[in-house]
Amino acid sequence: MSSPAKPDLDDVLPRLNAMMREDDRWGDVAAYIPQLAKVDPAQFGIAVVTADGKCHVAGDTQVPFSVQSITKVFTLAIALGRSGDQLWHRVGREPSGRAFNSIVQLEQEQGRPRNPFINAGAIVTTDEVLGNREPREALAEILRFVREAAGTDDIHINDTVAASETDFGHRNFALAHFLASYGNLINAPERTLGTYFHHCAMEMTVEQLAMAGRFLIEAPDVPRLVAPSRIRRLNALMLTCGHYDGSGDFAYRVGLPGKSGVGGGILAIVPGRASIAVWSPGLNRYGNSQKGTEALALLARHMDWSIF
Repeated sequence: MSSPAKPDLDDVLPRLNAMMREDDRWGDVAAYIPQLAKVDPAQFGIAVVTADGKCHVAGDTQVPFSVQSITKVFTLAIALGRSGDQLWHRVGREPSGRAFNSIVQLEQEQGRPRNPFINAGAIVTTDEVLGNREPREALAEILRFVREAAGTDDIHINDTVAASETDFGHRNFALAHFLASYGNLINAPERTLGTYFHHCAMEMTVEQLAMAGRFLIEAPDVPRLVAPSRIRRLNALMLTCGHYDGSGDFAYRVGLPGKSGVGGGILAIVPGRASIAVWSPGLNRYGNSQKGTEALALLARHMDWSIF
């Protein structure tokens, strides 16, 4: 007997796009960042870049959006490249089980964040990338890395969003001062946070984001930006910690490494096969894209993509 035909992404993605628009349960935008609160939640876009570099898209794929915490994947890759395993003396590698901006957990664990993807851990990671340089130099390095990964120079930081995060980022300032009180910052809190807010304010389309994630596929002919052993570790952390206290639910429903952002984006990796980016600004109770999570669960099922 002949084996069943493999699903065609150019058929699957438009059907997913239509399914996501069938009801108006879009979730809630991240209202605590005023610039993100203005975004219409009723938007959806998805892009899949396969290992051979072919891009398949559907929906609102050309709308730039604030990738927010997804940039933590790229800053972590840079930090590990600069300091190797030294970073792990400052940050753990365990799921948090708490909200991404929990102050209680940071105090309980004496200033060592549970992992590099919660806000406190990402602030430490940013501090590691910053080192003793000027913030503009660190931001230039982060932008170069992302642009090289995506294969385009048309990726920029939205200064208005960064200013909005600075003006209303009181909890992040509290986290940074907690870290400093435990001696876990090289730089002054304001200096590290300025860098952190700016790289989180990077804007990309889903097509650009999917292309940027391609270096994590670990397949022939993909950008070799980090060592294969580091790719596997990044993917492991994305699986266990990439969706904050919703990471277990995402692993159960989707079965792929992924990293979310409160701008409504999710980057997911099918090791050896594809990089996926999805965007829909409305968030679920975990602070992850509601429609994006639903679409990834359906896509993984249709394509039989899972690491398990």
